[in-house]
Amino acid sequence: MRRRALALLLLAGMAAGTARANDPQWRSLPPTPTLPQTAQRGLAEVNGIKIWYASFGAGEPVILLHGGLANADYWGNQVRALQQHYRVIVMDSRGHGRSARDERPYGYDLMASDVTALMDFLKIPKAAIVGWSDGAIIGLDIAMQHPERVAKLFAFAANSDPSGVADIANSPVFNAFIARAEKEYAGLSPTPAQYKDFLAQITKMWETQPNWTADDLKKITVPVWIVDGDHDEAIKRGNTEFMAASIPNAGLLLQPGVSHFSFIQDPDQFSSDVLHFLQHVPNH
Repeated sequence: MRRRALALLLLAGMAAGTARANDPQWRSLPPTPTLPQTAQRGLAEVNGIKIWYASFGAGEPVILLHGGLANADYWGNQVRALQQHYRVIVMDSRGHGRSARDERPYGYDLMASDVTALMDFLKIPKAAIVGWSDGAIIGLDIAMQHPERVAKLFAFAANSDPSGVADIANSPVFNAFIARAEKEYAGLSPTPAQYKDFLAQITKMWETQPNWTADDLKKITVPVWIVDGDHDEAIKRGNTEFMAASIPNAGLLLQPGVSHFSFIQDPDQFSSDVLHFLQHVPNH
């Protein structure tokens, strides 16, 4: 989701037809899930903005970070699977979903500081992080800069620099997601009329960030799995393998039969992999 082509398609309002019933699941875009009910949700005034969050279950904390243009609802299936064992926290990234933004330019360092500020607000000193796309990049950013806050990191569909992103301009699944994202923004955002400005700022971030070298990635000391779908439309396989090879002791997992939207295409597989990671990969 980090490419100008995506932004141009979205601004043009292009939408794609849904996948045929007999297509493989990696060609589908299932409906956006809903989150379970919880009394522990609201707006946290942190880092100069209001961040929407919700908390489910009890136990060791696990924070789920969504991808660009999306919102926390996309984690609905994983929340239901994980809340039986953990305290699961979801949040809308700044400017996404129900969260506000300010005039500061978007950047992964800034968005990572939003996460740690929310952790402070919720009095969570350390948590496991599960991230998708931009959320996975934010998780890697926190792991580099604040390893003491990260118990372990499940990083799905990240890229280490802009060259790791593939051309998704002709992807029917991505076109369908693009059309959906604009509608969801209009329905959730506290600034529903400012979508084009929001998108322009996010696009600038995608075009220039992150820019991590192998030496940068080698600094990560927390337990990490680098994960992707074997049919990811947006992330180049070589970049996924590069990150897994560069991070000390990182695991590499390619989920079969799914794409950039694995967590809704095959939620049982995705949640099972996350649970295995959380329960069987030891913390440092």
